[in-house]
Amino acid sequence: MLTPIQELESSLLHEQAVRVWVKRDDLTDPLISGNKWRKLRYNIEAICATEHRRALTFGGAFSNHIAAVAAAGHRYRFTTIGLIRGDRPKQLNPTLQLAADQGMELHFIDRQQYRNKEALLSHWQERAAPFFVIPEGGSNTLALRGAAEVIPELNRQMNPMPEIICLSAGTGGTAAGLLAALEGSSRVEVFPALKGDFLGEVIEQLVESYKGLKPRNWELITDYHFGGYAKFSPELIQFINAFKQAQGIELDPIYTGKLFFAVFDRIRKGIYPPGSRVLI
Repeated sequence: MLTPIQELESSLLHEQAVRVWVKRDDLTDPLISGNKWRKLRYNIEAICATEHRRALTFGGAFSNHIAAVAAAGHRYRFTTIGLIRGDRPKQLNPTLQLAADQGMELHFIDRQQYRNKEALLSHWQERAAPFFVIPEGGSNTLALRGAAEVIPELNRQMNPMPEIICLSAGTGGTAAGLLAALEGSSRVEVFPALKGDFLGEVIEQLVESYKGLKPRNWELITDYHFGGYAKFSPELIQFINAFKQAQGIELDPIYTGKLFFAVFDRIRKGIYPPGSRVLI
């Protein structure tokens, strides 16, 4: 699906002479939106081609991926099993409640057991196989194939391509797919929503396994995780609320809010020189 591109307007952008566009993948679907549709599209096709039509996946309590897989299962009529990191809460948060409402079978896994994915998967294969396994965050070869399709879309929609492409990351699949398909001189800036530099190596490994090449012209920027995954501050919430009022775009505090905050903060600091063209 070709999603629209929207240019942002603000006094800061005019003052710094920087142009910013947003690829509105949030308009793809009310339940399987953003990068989730791109990452799940070919996984859904693969699941529906199986005889058992069952999928098992992993995620944390605030995982958009879990909710998206559940919604896909409900819509395309395949069974979904979600292995959730941590203890079962007294009351499900909105993300997990949505997954449950869409028919996902939720199982809460002790954090120590969850870390050993190989043993965990082996246990569930004995207990509930057959099923199609979607990794945490959906970042597999099929996901990279879907994420890579954004580049030919951008080539059709923007001429010339922007100098800078910015995106958030949780497991790195979207960034890896984009980098695998990218040609030309655009630089990619990846902003993890969680602590740690480990995602750089993960993204490079994903690209190499998918394309057999090392990604180039990109940077992992780790200064905007706000304390870690699913953590945020009053400053971030204030930014998200102001952004919605000014631009009419709703951001979330886990991924997109941190991403847009980072880009605007870097513009404010003059990191992008006048005349820069930035796509988020």
